[in-house]
Amino acid sequence: MTEMQTVSKHMPQSDSDMRTASDWAERTLVPPVDIFEEDDAVVIVADMPGVTGKTLGVEVGNHALTLEGDIALDMPEGVTATHADVRASRYARRFTLGDEIDTDGIKGTISNGVVTVRLPKRESHRRRRIEIKTA
Repeated sequence: MTEMQTVSKHMPQSDSDMRTASDWAERTLVPPVDIFEEDDAVVIVADMPGVTGKTLGVEVGNHALTLEGDIALDMPEGVTATHADVRASRYARRFTLGDEIDTDGIKGTISNGVVTVRLPKRESHRRRRIEIKTA
């Protein structure tokens, strides 16, 4: 699926679904992330409350990693929300990847709305210890 198809899949299909295009853009949140580097990988941890494994989408291609997730809050039966501070219905964030990332080895998990994606480094870009011999 192309990036444009992904975007249009999430856009409302009629005028009654939204007032303006900016309304739709405002309903997409950018998840906060922590990014740290290990000797053999870069790790991204994204906070996406309300997102489950079924509503999470992670794609890699063209030197980019995309995280998208639809917020699915389960309300108890017979209860309806009367107010919401956050009116967004989804998260989306895109990261540019360097050549040092082995895209075939990317793995991820989600637990309680916290997404962890491990981006392994190519062997040629991993930190290694150089042994120095004494003369």
